[in-house]
Amino acid sequence: MHFRILGDISDIETIATGSGIREIARLRKRYGRGRWRKRKGFAEIEIPGGEIVSAELHWYEATGIGRREFKIKRLL
Repeated sequence: MHFRILGDISDIETIATGSGIREIARLRKRYGRGRWRKRKGFAEIEIPGGEIVSAELHWYEATGIGRREFKIKRLL
């Protein structure tokens, strides 16, 4: 699902780091080596159709590479 994040992400937490990430090999192959972390947080998003909702988001991020592969885990 395509969506747009409106504003800042709040209550950011790290879920997993390094080898604790199941997708680490794929992330390194696609984006390069880095200190990968799986993170979660909450934000207002705009979903297709223009509706604005609050959602819990998960993503991967690494220093020097940035945030990648956002996904909606649940709508609030």
